[in-house]
Amino acid sequence: MQNRCCRGYESKQGLTEGGNVIGLQSMKTTIFSILFGVVLIGAGCVSTVDERKTAGVPFIKDRVEGRYERSVDQVAQAAKQVLTTNGVLINEGTLYNQTNAVKTVEGKVNQRTVWVRIEYVDPKITAVTVQTRTSGGGSDIDLAHELEKQIALKLVQ
Repeated sequence: MQNRCCRGYESKQGLTEGGNVIGLQSMKTTIFSILFGVVLIGAGCVSTVDERKTAGVPFIKDRVEGRYERSVDQVAQAAKQVLTTNGVLINEGTLYNQTNAVKTVEGKVNQRTVWVRIEYVDPKITAVTVQTRTSGGGSDIDLAHELEKQIALKLVQ
C-alpha cells in the first residue's frame, strides 16, 4: 500500500512540478533583487569632515585626528603641501557657519579621496582631522594616519 502523504510528490503533481522551488527563473530573479537591495541599504552615505556627504560604508573608522601648537593657516599650508606631494590637490575652502573659521582641503592620493579639516581649538592649539575613503566606499585608515604624520613633520620643518 502506498503512503498517502507522499503520493502527490511521487506523481509530480504540485505547484512547482517536481519540487524544485529555487530553479524557477522568476524565483531566482526575486531572490537576487532582494539581496541586491540589502547590499544597497548596507552601503549608504557617509559624512565627510568638510560637512558634505559621499557614498560609503558607514560605521567604520575612516579618520585620524591630531592637535598642534600652530596657527590654522600654518597647518592648512602644511596639509596642502602634503597632499600635493603625495597626490593631487582637488579643492580647498573655508567653512564660515562654525563658531570659528574652519579650513578644509580635499585631494586624491593613491586613488583614495582624502579630506582634511583644520580648525581652531584655543589660542595655541589647532586640530587636524584627516579622513580617507576608497572609490568603493571603504576606509583606508593607514593612509589617513600616514598623511596626518606627514602634516606633523611638515610643521616641524
